[in-house]
Formats: sequence, C-alpha cells, structure tokens
Amino acid sequence: MAPTRQLVAICTLAMIPLVGAAQKLSIGLGAEPSSMDPHYHNLSPNNMMARHVFEALVGQDVNQKPRPGLAESWRTVDPLTWEFKLRRGVKFFDGTEFTADDVLATIKRLPNVPRSPSNFSPFVAGMEFEKVDNHTLRVKTKSPAPLVPINLSGFAIVSKKCAESMSTEDFNALRCQGGTGPYKYSEFKPADRVVLTRNNSYWGPKAEWETVTKRFIVSDPSRVAALLAGDVQVIEAVPPTDIPRLKGDANIEIAQTLSNRVIYFHMDHFRENSPFITAKDGSRIKNPLLDKRVRQALSMAINRPAIVERLMDGAAVPAEQVLPKSFFGTSQKLQPTAFDLAGARRLLAEAGHPNGFKMKMHGPNGRYTNDTKIIEAVAQMFTRLGIETEIETIPPANFFTRASTGANGQPEFSFVLLGWGATTGETASPLRSLMGTFDRSKGSGAANRGRYSNPALDAKLTEALATVDDAKRAVLLAEASEIAFNDFAIIPSHYQTNVWASRKGIKVEARADEYTLATGISRR
Repeated sequence: MAPTRQLVAICTLAMIPLVGAAQKLSIGLGAEPSSMDPHYHNLSPNNMMARHVFEALVGQDVNQKPRPGLAESWRTVDPLTWEFKLRRGVKFFDGTEFTADDVLATIKRLPNVPRSPSNFSPFVAGMEFEKVDNHTLRVKTKSPAPLVPINLSGFAIVSKKCAESMSTEDFNALRCQGGTGPYKYSEFKPADRVVLTRNNSYWGPKAEWETVTKRFIVSDPSRVAALLAGDVQVIEAVPPTDIPRLKGDANIEIAQTLSNRVIYFHMDHFRENSPFITAKDGSRIKNPLLDKRVRQALSMAINRPAIVERLMDGAAVPAEQVLPKSFFGTSQKLQPTAFDLAGARRLLAEAGHPNGFKMKMHGPNGRYTNDTKIIEAVAQMFTRLGIETEIETIPPANFFTRASTGANGQPEFSFVLLGWGATTGETASPLRSLMGTFDRSKGSGAANRGRYSNPALDAKLTEALATVDDAKRAVLLAEASEIAFNDFAIIPSHYQTNVWASRKGIKVEARADEYTLATGISRR
C-alpha cells in the first residue's frame, strides 16, 4: 500500500471507534434519586431522572416557561374551564397509543402512592378532569385558576396500565414500559448508576446520545476526579472550591446560572413538646420554636454572608424568601435577615430563654452542596447564641421519609436543613407546599415538614391562585411571601448557584431548576 493511502486507511480506521464512542454520554450526578417511580417523591433528583423517560402534559424550557409537551395546545373555554388538546401519534414504549385515559389514570394515582414522602397532589388540587374524547381533556375549577397549565408541567404522565397495576417496587425494577420520553431505562443499580438508551420511536426530535450512563458520585472530590480522569464527560454540582481550578483547565468547560433552589431550615410549629428540644439540664420544656421571637433570634444568629463566602466560595447568594427576586411572585421588600448575635440574644431573653436551651438539628448528608458543612457551621452559630446544638446527618432517602412522616405519620424532627427547587418557576407552589396548612385533601402543605399554619397566609394564597391577571397575582404572591417570612415560618439561608463542568467539546445547557438533562447536553 502506498504511504499516503496507508495513512488514509489508518486514519479512517482510527475514527471508527471514536464515532461510536461519541454516541455515548457519561454523567456524574451529585445526588441519587430515591426512586424510579415518577410519582413517589417530589424531589429534584427524581424529577430530573424521570424527565428523560416520562413526560408531562406541559413542558418547561430552561427558564421554566411553559411549552407544549404531551399537550400540544391549551385554551380557556370559560373562566372556570381549561381545554387541552393532546398530541396525536404518541406511543408508549410498549407500543400502545397515548390518550386521555392515561392522563386520568395518572392523576388518580398521584395522591395514592404508598409511603410517599412528598406527593404530587398539590399540582392537581382543586381540579376536576373530564375526558371529551381520546385527545381532548377539560379541567374544571371552582374559581378562576390561571396556573393550571404550569401546574400540569409538574408531574409525569404514565400509561394507564402502569398507573393502575404497578407499585413503586415495580417502577424501581424497571417493569413499567409506560413512558413516552426520548429515552428508556435499561438499567438501575441503587447507589451506583442508571443507564438510559435512546427511544428511536420518540415522537419528537431524536436524542443525540444513543446511551447515557448517569453515575451516582455523591462525594464531591470523587466527582471532580472522575471528570478530570475522563471517567465521565459531565458532572453537576461542581464543588465551589473547585470552580476556579476547573475554569483554569483548558480541557474543561464550565456552565453556570443562579438556581431556583433555596436552602432553608424548617422547624417544629405544631408540638407543645418537641422531641429533640430540652432544657440544658435535659428536662422537658415547652417547645420554644412556637414563639416568633425565638425563630427570629435563630435567623439573626445565622451569618449568611459567611456561609456564602467561606462555605460556598461565593457560589451562592443570601436568601430572604423561597425564590430570588428575579422570579415571578417574589417580594421586593424582603431582605435577608442581618446577622446580629447581640440582638438575637436579647430576643431569646425576651422570649423567656436567657440561658438558651438544647436542640438537635437534623439534615441529609450528600443531598445539597456542602449540606453537612452548613449544618455544622449553623450549629456552631446557634451554640454561640446560647442554644447548645447537636447535629445528626442521615442518608437522604431515609432522612426525607423520617422528616415527612416519621414512624407515626408525623414529621419526626424538631429542626431540619432542607432545600427546595421551585418546580413551576414562581412562588405559588413553594409557598403552598412548604408553608400552606397541611391538608392532604386540599393538596396543601405537602412538604410542610414543620406543620406551620397561618390562616392569613392560606387566605392570601387562595386569593392569588384564583387571580387570572398576572400583575395582580404577582402582587398577591409577594404579599403572601411577606406574611410567611415576616413570621419566620421557615428560615432561608441561601440560593445555590448551579454549576456544571464538562470535558472540552461538550456543551451543557445551564438550567435554573438544576436538572442535568441528556437532551440539554451536546457536542460542540
């Protein structure tokens, strides 16, 4: 063979495995989903994973604006009725056709998933669904409900067969073939990985990657090391301390945006004797968290700028409400509570606790960026206030169950660190889920792990959710935020900055909702 022809042949052969490899994507995730059941737990890692396989009636873009999904269009028929036209020609993985019956079966399943730590019923609360024909649905409400389309973007649709016959264990075993998404599950190994394969019969644009492996690498150093070694092509939740180093690496690309996730503290608002609070001598005392002055003192004792600067290395912003002020329905009046240890001590004394008390704080380990470090730091801040604070961190799956329902159906803990990413991109959902009065029948307070209850807040939210005019609704939601946060219903700490890192030549679409979607990752 002539030298030139030989060189061409060698180059051609060398390219073949590279082309094949380019169809495979490996991602290092910072948190593991608690289930493959898309309705078991309203938790970001679960929702993000499910979005590859199951789809909602209404989709969301990178800024959480609604766009067509399994419903290709919608309109108001009258002030109390929405009509949705369902997409034709959509097939589930088992070959059956997607129709209105699948939507109705899914909605019936949402509030009835056993042992759900936080179910999806708030997204359909107050709605009645009516089948007009196989591809037309109508949604009836008792009062005008402008958020119906965006609420219907908050949960996945599964086939009628899966909705009616399959348990969470069946979903975890990947027995459900009732998805319509761009990918299918092909493997799930808890604590290790999920493997997705491309759905070549997908109704929409063909996915770029033939196979996607999502590895659960919850250790920050291990996740960064896997990227640098080339074991994965993309990682999410880049540790703040590693961002400058990765930005300076010519083989690495960075994508980032401000998160819709607030890191906050929930506290026991409903028990006279809280299980993890005692006097300093260990004797029982009336729950001090029932006193607003104590809650305010705790908030004042948290040095948010120090958390942002020292623990998050600047990859966060001090928080004052459920979403940053650029999002819909936020209050422009609220400000992060200023650090004031002397003022906090005065408030604690006014509330009858001049010598403080003892408290145990709980939280997940490995769910949120630097969650254990944050818990440790805040415990030290509270101890300086005079509240002797012990901590316990728990693996996320066990933590969320205990924080939500415990052993007797009630939240188990007294004071917990949590995070919340707004599924719908405006304040109505987190306000109602986190601080609305707990009521399963109304879909209120689904994630209210402190059982906070305030009739003024409930009334304002009810009014806002029935207000069609966007400008007026924004004002009402801002007022609801002020009611909740001026009462210290929860104590916000900071908003995270979402940061991804990828190997050179791989582009990641940065999203406010933190989702690391294979459909948003491409080759440059």
